[in-house]
Amino acid sequence: MHLSDVKRRPRLFSSWEKYRHTKIHWFVECFAEFLGVFLYTWCGVGSTANFVVGNLTDTPGLSSIFQIGIAYACGIVFALVICCATSGGHFHPAVTLVKVLFDGFPAYKGVAYVAAQIFGGYVACLLVYAQYRNILVPLEAALEAAGELAAIQFTPSGPAGIFGLYAPAGAHLGWVFLNEFVCDVVLGLGIFACIDPTNVFVPPPLAPILVGAVYAVCIWGYATPGLAANAARDVGGRLAAMTIWGMDASGGAYAAIAALTNIPAMLLAYVMYELLLMDTDRVIPAAQLDYLRVHQNHARTGTSLPPPSGSPVESTDKMNVTHIERA
Repeated sequence: MHLSDVKRRPRLFSSWEKYRHTKIHWFVECFAEFLGVFLYTWCGVGSTANFVVGNLTDTPGLSSIFQIGIAYACGIVFALVICCATSGGHFHPAVTLVKVLFDGFPAYKGVAYVAAQIFGGYVACLLVYAQYRNILVPLEAALEAAGELAAIQFTPSGPAGIFGLYAPAGAHLGWVFLNEFVCDVVLGLGIFACIDPTNVFVPPPLAPILVGAVYAVCIWGYATPGLAANAARDVGGRLAAMTIWGMDASGGAYAAIAALTNIPAMLLAYVMYELLLMDTDRVIPAAQLDYLRVHQNHARTGTSLPPPSGSPVESTDKMNVTHIERA
């Protein structure tokens, strides 16, 4: 039974929905990817702004690395819960690339997804800057008057470091690369374990929380040596910082590590999981099977899989088929 079988929407919404599923479905999917990265970035960068401002003004208790990890985790949960059903919930250029290379995801749509993801990070960072502008502009002026701004501006401790990601001062980029690569592989393994339909330990409602938890753990333990984790957040944030402060905010050689390392790391994580951990002979648990049915029985785009034998909704099969034919 579909929602349209039991709920009638105003004509404006129902007409728009039919148009959305045909003429501009690509736009709606890209908007969901944009919004997902926007939510993830907006939550995390807002907490980071509190942290940096608190440190620069010697105001204790505004934020912490622990709070930043929680904020990004919550943002990921919001992104998946709100947007995943519309676009598939990539929210990460490297995940989109994996889908293109191994799952038959259309390359042209992959390019659109990545552009939408980066734009989501960009808009989120600009919005956070606007929300904090009344604090950041006087703070920068005070730091410049004290002769301290130039030394910290384009570092994780400076105002620009709220939005753009920068390596710690004096860090060896080889070790920064290692830290990024290891974290990104762990993140990838966590993501692919959560979307494995045979993983009995991860029912679909728990997956957003566990994906968020993997991100939080990496931030708690490894953000200090330098961690980007998501090219959409990194590139979007760096472009936002460059929009505000110019080319000096580009990040130098570290920019390539932050933007690109997650791609080979995510590919390695996928290959590791598929070769060594995935098993197609496993049974799909009931919760995951129900989740698959929900998506595959979509009235306009699905394949109308029947409910399990003996299910109380088994008698609605014919109604579902009729609904699909009508659509």
